[in-house]
Amino acid sequence: MKKILLIRFSSIGDIVLTTPVVRTLKKQLHCELHTVVKKKYAFLYRNNPYVDKVFSFDKSEKEILAPLKKEQYDFVIDLQKNLRSLNIKKALNTPAASFPKINIQKWMLVNFKIDRLPKVHIVDRYFKAVEKLGVINDNLGLDFFISPEDEPDVKKTHPFLAGNYLAIAIGGQHFTKILPAVKVAEIINKVDLPVVLLGGKEDFERGEEVLKLSSGKKVVNACGKYNLNQSASLVKQCSVLITNDTGLMHIGAAFKKPLISVWGNTVPEFGMTPYMPGYESNIFISEVKNLSCRPCSKLGYNHCPKKHFKCMMEQDTDGIVEKVNKFLNV
Repeated sequence: MKKILLIRFSSIGDIVLTTPVVRTLKKQLHCELHTVVKKKYAFLYRNNPYVDKVFSFDKSEKEILAPLKKEQYDFVIDLQKNLRSLNIKKALNTPAASFPKINIQKWMLVNFKIDRLPKVHIVDRYFKAVEKLGVINDNLGLDFFISPEDEPDVKKTHPFLAGNYLAIAIGGQHFTKILPAVKVAEIINKVDLPVVLLGGKEDFERGEEVLKLSSGKKVVNACGKYNLNQSASLVKQCSVLITNDTGLMHIGAAFKKPLISVWGNTVPEFGMTPYMPGYESNIFISEVKNLSCRPCSKLGYNHCPKKHFKCMMEQDTDGIVEKVNKFLNV
């Protein structure tokens, strides 16, 4: 049996996007599979039944080099591809493979609006790292595993969620990737079903703002009240998910949920859209096209560089609500 190490340090969405490679490695090679990840994200791999052992570090990858060397790996798969992962590969001195990064092409699109990006999803680029091993994509999509204790009974705590409900993931790593509260409230005021707002503690105040702007509607601000696994369970239990380009978007894709993906300063062309082979009809991309300033960054900013924030403020909430109703066959 081969012993293989897979490297992906962060973050939530990126780790979820590695799960097809994790699954196919285990199923097709019957290998012993270990992963390296930052400590705060280690639970994502520890909950995964296809992973045998998880190495995590807090501040530096040097913390785990000694125990990694003792494992004597046959192969290393680098799905991070940065200086830290290079340090690990050098220390292990083991055959390794990585995937094609497209940072130059992203830079050209951001700075010159020249699109030389390959029309390939990042999951399929990840599979380039395992080609030498004969591993192929099984097209079963993403995985996300939740332990039973992290499955909240929302129908008990909020009886009005017993039927169909809409989940809206209102958070994001950068301001320019977040749909403003006023636009979220526009959507809520136009739909005829209960809503759960999802996000971290840092999103709670925005959730409260949404509540004030959507008075009279059945809305639960769950931001910061549940851990990620519990929030993922709320996504699993919902009827439709509306989400910014964030980790919960990829978790929703793992559950094959009908979802509306809202894009601000970044663009789907970067190859990070919801990944659901065979369920493409469950995906609706909402974006403001033909903005000369977009994309303004491959990641995001804490403010709009142009100060107008048209990529989010001009989102078509009528179109989003129409798609919600189509998903619900209303």
